[in-house]
Amino acid sequence: MRKVTEILPAQDHRPMELRHLRVAAYCRVSTELEEQTSSIELQERHYSQLISANPNWESAGIFAERATGLNTKERPEFRRMIAQCRKKRIDLILTKSISRFGRNTLDMLRSLRDLRGLGVEVYFEQEDMWLNEQRIQILLTAYCALAQAESEDMSRNIKWGIKRGFEKGTSGYAEFVCFGYKRGDDGRLVIDEPDAEIVRKVFEMRAAGSSLGAISKWLHESKIPSPTGKPHWSRETISKLLRNEKYVGDVLLQKTFIADLFSGKQVKNQGELERFLIQEHHPAIVSRELFETINQAREIDP
Repeated sequence: MRKVTEILPAQDHRPMELRHLRVAAYCRVSTELEEQTSSIELQERHYSQLISANPNWESAGIFAERATGLNTKERPEFRRMIAQCRKKRIDLILTKSISRFGRNTLDMLRSLRDLRGLGVEVYFEQEDMWLNEQRIQILLTAYCALAQAESEDMSRNIKWGIKRGFEKGTSGYAEFVCFGYKRGDDGRLVIDEPDAEIVRKVFEMRAAGSSLGAISKWLHESKIPSPTGKPHWSRETISKLLRNEKYVGDVLLQKTFIADLFSGKQVKNQGELERFLIQEHHPAIVSRELFETINQAREIDP
């Protein structure tokens, strides 16, 4: 008879205190007040002594922040610690509380999620909890729900203000600069020669039947760098330029939107939300007739 034996993955069930681990500590204060500065020095001393007192632990560093910061971009020591984790140089992080990982709840959740994915354990002294402990999952779920509610409320307020600007035609998004334009002294879009002449040439070549590849080759041979400074213009960059309504003096607002609060990723608006077209917003570089002729006849270009 066939026999099946389940082989469980190898796990170290010893308490963390008894394992050989590379241990770091993260300390942060939210103000520059003298008592807070003193507090962070006490935290550093506390964790240095705690790590050195355990013969099974090897110090992986004390990472301390004395500056304020609502997100991880403003916390260089936190970023340095995460970089060490990615290099597999830290097994365990000690910290005072969950809130030490950020005043911005979404940042905190993302950081803990990343650490869990890297296999790094975290001990929160104030809560007496471990990152991979079951009961902290409930607490983090509550944090997550609260963060989403707060963010959605804030997002609604921000979106309302942005939409009002769209509706009135006063949104600053309308003044975003693209190749061929620059901001005038009054902050409005004005034509920027000689880049505008290059735009006209691209439209004329396309109208004459040139492929995107041929236009890209001409730009490269003419030593004209792309809008991002690259020596070659991609077909996609040229295609976007030819579809950009700004070149006829119009502005289409809300082309993209943020669908997921947690990822913050912008997605193309394909009819999910309203769009707002402002015509004759600024001087045109090409004629409307030329623009419409090219885009009405647009096809897949090899």
